[in-house]
Amino acid sequence: MKISFKINGDQKTIDVDPNMPLLWVVRDELNLKATKYGCGKGMCGACSLHVDGKLHRSCSYPVKFAEGKAITTLEGLSKNENDLHPVQQAWIDENVPQCGYCQPGFMMAAAKLLQEIPNPTTEDIKQNISNICRCGTQPRIIKAIKRAAELNNAKTS
Repeated sequence: MKISFKINGDQKTIDVDPNMPLLWVVRDELNLKATKYGCGKGMCGACSLHVDGKLHRSCSYPVKFAEGKAITTLEGLSKNENDLHPVQQAWIDENVPQCGYCQPGFMMAAAKLLQEIPNPTTEDIKQNISNICRCGTQPRIIKAIKRAAELNNAKTS
């Protein structure tokens, strides 16, 4: 079945099984490798991306539901490597990743959180970011999200 959508601003039409998880379309059909497979059950968040501005776990999101929508992956958060999204810059500034595997999903969740709560408290972050990091980098993630809020606020003022 042919399915059309925008991904990171580019219009794409693919011919795949409509029930294929969006994760595999992004990774295997479109070769965008930041979005990761974690649990395959929509629990861990490693596969998080945005569909029409909403955060979704792409491992449990059939591609047929992406028809006509706008998808953003970690690769699409920034315009280019010289103009990083505040979340991407904060992750670098705070040296967040340990193994790094889950971090793209965390970054996508953080970007969405900052759209909804521009100056999140630690409690806001803990209550709204449900991704899982097995390496235990949550304290650095919290610090980076607060740093991203500062960068974002400086950018908009």
